[in-house]
Amino acid sequence: MKVLIATDKPFAAVAVSGIRQVVEEAGMELVLLEKYTEKSQLLDAVKGVDAMIVRSDIVDADVIAAADQLKIVVRAGAGFDNLDLKACTSKGIIAMNTPGQNANAVAELAIGMMVMVARNFYNGTSGTELLGKKLGIHAFGNVGRNIARIAKGIGMEIYAFDAFVDPTVIKNEGITPVSSAEELYRTCQYISINIPATAETKKSINHALLSKMPKNAMLVNTARKEVINEDELVKLMEERPDFRYVSDVAPDNAAIFAEKLAGKYFFTPKKMGAQTSEANVNAGIAAANQIVDFLKNGIDRYRVN
Repeated sequence: MKVLIATDKPFAAVAVSGIRQVVEEAGMELVLLEKYTEKSQLLDAVKGVDAMIVRSDIVDADVIAAADQLKIVVRAGAGFDNLDLKACTSKGIIAMNTPGQNANAVAELAIGMMVMVARNFYNGTSGTELLGKKLGIHAFGNVGRNIARIAKGIGMEIYAFDAFVDPTVIKNEGITPVSSAEELYRTCQYISINIPATAETKKSINHALLSKMPKNAMLVNTARKEVINEDELVKLMEERPDFRYVSDVAPDNAAIFAEKLAGKYFFTPKKMGAQTSEANVNAGIAAANQIVDFLKNGIDRYRVN
């Protein structure tokens, strides 16, 4: 059996080495496609492989159609909106992600951006501290839990809302659960967005919700740009000079931010929540182990389709 790593942004060499060890010890062959520049290269590479590991690479209906022997594709990371789940399902291909492997890396970035904004983007002026400030965690999954862990050490007052998590679970973590997103945003000066981009969540972070936040509010987005109603966010920030926004993915209207909101926002050059050597290795090796577990034993624990 053949396992393809298809990454236009390659894994670290140590991650590839770890993946290779897992794959070859299972009696399978590893095939590499790195730094490809044309979709046609990916379409050629998927022919004849049984499994595929990707990062943010787009696995659409064309790729699935070209993959004549593919049984499983694993997105090395938590988000999986780059996988066409419908196309996978139609061909009987299992799609998975690797939840939790990047969570600490994303959480550290979120906290780091909070510190940066609290200190006025390190512009030399007097800032504020995070100690005692109210932090709202919007979605209490792996990333949310890690953000809470770090924020506890700082001494922040932490609240969380997650419609799919029992409030007792949140409370048992020493976090105050709230009953709605509206209550979370109304209560907290700092909000960390960790929700996935779904039909229900896209553009759900809007003017009506954000306008509830207290004075000197700060919004941190390490999720997806699609969950933000970008035009309404700009409108709100024009109305409220005290509001700050930081994200590890630039919005589609980044030029408007640059024109109208200088000094009130920060976007990383590329999505980099999971861009640490540790997360790179963890996610890649987890993907390889999940592939072996599925192909050898039929285990599909992290199936997303």
